[in-house]
Amino acid sequence: MFLNFMKKEENGRETVDLSAELDRSDKKCAFLLLAARALLQCTREFALDVQELETPVFKAGLGELAERLAAEEKLSRVESLFESRKNGISTFAQRQKDYLRERETEFKDIIDILSKAMVVMDSDNHDYNHDILEQSKRIEDITHLDDIKRLKQALLLEVENMREAVREKESRDVAKIESLSKQVTVLNTELQSARTESERDGLTGVLNRRTFDRFLAELVEKNTVKEQDFALLMIDIDDFKRINDSYGHPVGDSVLAAVANKCRQSIRGEDFLARYGGEEFAIILPGASLRNAVKKGRQICQTIAATRYLLEGVDSGEPLGLTVSIGISICGKADTAAALVNRADKALYVAKGSGKNRTCSEKDVR
Repeated sequence: MFLNFMKKEENGRETVDLSAELDRSDKKCAFLLLAARALLQCTREFALDVQELETPVFKAGLGELAERLAAEEKLSRVESLFESRKNGISTFAQRQKDYLRERETEFKDIIDILSKAMVVMDSDNHDYNHDILEQSKRIEDITHLDDIKRLKQALLLEVENMREAVREKESRDVAKIESLSKQVTVLNTELQSARTESERDGLTGVLNRRTFDRFLAELVEKNTVKEQDFALLMIDIDDFKRINDSYGHPVGDSVLAAVANKCRQSIRGEDFLARYGGEEFAIILPGASLRNAVKKGRQICQTIAATRYLLEGVDSGEPLGLTVSIGISICGKADTAAALVNRADKALYVAKGSGKNRTCSEKDVR
């Protein structure tokens, strides 16, 4: 009986030790996953945004690897994907080194060329101005001969003409420099305008879905390196199809623009607003807790519900009332962009199913 008791005690101790070891192993796996994702994000940050290097493709591959790691797929699949991406990272790093080395050489050549050109130009201008002025002095000396009065007048006139030529050349040089500066300014403005247009939704003027996806992915990956709370609000206009069917698509477009404007007025400058698609908008609140995000969502709901819109070209003349439903999720350290959006969407469905014109969070999802 004593031996049986000892065996039971040993078996129990082995079970406890095994359980503790499994717990340590799970924690270690979770840490290594976060560390891997953090390193992938750091690698993305180090990658130069250069077209020749195909950086967007490289970053997209790292993003896919991070998502797959977080999804906890079969080990064999993750290993296979990691091996292929590992070679790609090494290749990209070498290409980036070669690119930087080539650019450094090219910049040195350009600086050398520009330096020599500036010296030559400065020398040419200096010599030109010096020669003209010296010549004017010599001619002016000739005018001291009083016995050649007519020549004196002609020479004085020539001196003034030469001086005027110098002044005109200097004015042309200044004008050329100013013109080049203006051209550079215009090109920079046009480039910034084109970049801004590519990031915005043409109808509502807020940021578009592509910009939202990129911003959210970067924010989530940065969160694996340095944890910082932020909330995602998914906003959907209630009964939008009925509005389109009843009043037509031009009115529907006006409704989208009006809701976007109300959302813009309700958030801070550092917050992020985008049209997610159709009648759906997304807001990212950096530094917001779930409680504060829910409070903001309710405020947006109330503001939109309390507003009435006059419809142009509609016979009834009655103002139109709108409501929205909002779903909210909060980003955790081990989160992914897809998981964050999915939880906010589920909360949005709960808000729709609970009567609309309300805000629900991921905690309301059962």
